Amino acid sequence: MTEGTYPHAFGGVSVWCDQLVRGMPKKSFHLVALVGSADERLVWELPVNVATVTSIPLWDNEAGQRPGRTARRAFSRIVRPFFTALLAGSATGDRRFGGALRALFEYAQEADLAAALRTEDTVRDLLGTWHDQRGGTPAPTVHDAVIALQLLEHSLRPLSARPVRADVSHCVANGLAVLPALAAKWSYGTPILLTEHGIYLRERYLGYRDSDYRWPVKVLHLAFLRALCLLAYREAGMLAPGNMYNQRWEERLGAPHALIRTVYNGVDPAAFPPVEAEPDVPTVAWAGRIDPIKDLDTLIAAFALVHQRIPEARLRLFGGCPAGGEGYFEHCRELADRLGIGAVTSFEGRVAEIRDAYVAGHVVVLSSISEGFPYTIIEAMTCGRPCVATDVGGVSEAIADTGIVVPPRDPEAMADACVRLLTDHARRARLGAAARTRVLEFFTLDKAIDTFEELYRSLAVHGEGAVA
Repeated sequence: MTEGTYPHAFGGVSVWCDQLVRGMPKKSFHLVALVGSADERLVWELPVNVATVTSIPLWDNEAGQRPGRTARRAFSRIVRPFFTALLAGSATGDRRFGGALRALFEYAQEADLAAALRTEDTVRDLLGTWHDQRGGTPAPTVHDAVIALQLLEHSLRPLSARPVRADVSHCVANGLAVLPALAAKWSYGTPILLTEHGIYLRERYLGYRDSDYRWPVKVLHLAFLRALCLLAYREAGMLAPGNMYNQRWEERLGAPHALIRTVYNGVDPAAFPPVEAEPDVPTVAWAGRIDPIKDLDTLIAAFALVHQRIPEARLRLFGGCPAGGEGYFEHCRELADRLGIGAVTSFEGRVAEIRDAYVAGHVVVLSSISEGFPYTIIEAMTCGRPCVATDVGGVSEAIADTGIVVPPRDPEAMADACVRLLTDHARRARLGAAARTRVLEFFTLDKAIDTFEELYRSLAVHGEGAVA
């Protein structure tokens, strides 16, 4: 189960999914992909052991048929406990949320959940529940309630899809991707394996920090996402986070320690042979998708400081711009121009061979404000390139003492680290060699595949079979 990634988009999580599927050719996989709209097309050439692909659009507009009066009254008896679970407070609400969500699933399998959530009766139910549960806080307006219900309606659309039957449901993110797995567990008893690459809940809070939604809208939708993520930790048969940082977050949020097994991302060393040659001019390379969570603002600001100290230096950025992210891409280009480094900063788009992006720099930089266990870092390390990266997610676990880890959102620290490596050939060579050695010891693809195959066997209902 995926959200916004494989097989409809490129990126680190998609690479991980493709490696996992191809690494188990005797397993039959069903892909359940949450996408923005039905217009999204597959961008990956799928291996033969992918049996089916089920795409669930979250944001297509569907008119639906307004339920009748009797149906609206029946739905009110279902949806009010759901709102109560979201607004009652963490301890009480968490206990009630699973049952309330399951009731919505059972309704969605027989009737039009989206249409029911859009009625005036449901708006009144939400406002009434807010008054009952949070009477001392600023009340939402009718407009707030409508917007919040729109967000919930789109978020809950996976409950309307027919559950996929398999031996194991493997969610490669928490949050909405868990909904089809919960549906399969409720319908068939299918065990759930949950792998978080980043901390979904933390990233949603970060995303809402600068959102234009009013406070009551944020409260309600974040309460839903929080309750859903915590429910996933309780319902999963096993959690396999991508790094120890994620494991600590999961345990803090209530995941049982005994059910967690950290499995690091792995690379195929043959695909990233070591390289000794370096560019002709001092170059900083970056690879990834152009997205605010990658914080290119800090990278560009840092490189402006690098350029002041090393005027011949260049910044090369490799990666595509996801649909809807064009505004941020233009912002980054304008920022580079405004800081006077537009002429030495190049946005080069996706590269056919990602190794070429790492080879293009003396130093590879990661500037994200949130990560899991990024492929950018371990792939660059496998090539023998030293890295400068922000201390987020599992980055410090990956790099250890083979590169330089800096605080996020700190251009001065990032610039200083880049200058130190760009001006010290011996240190670059020493760290690059140590980086490749570290990957070969801890982060190879075969280790990751073997571990997940073991986890599938331990969870599967009937031996070898299908994985969703």
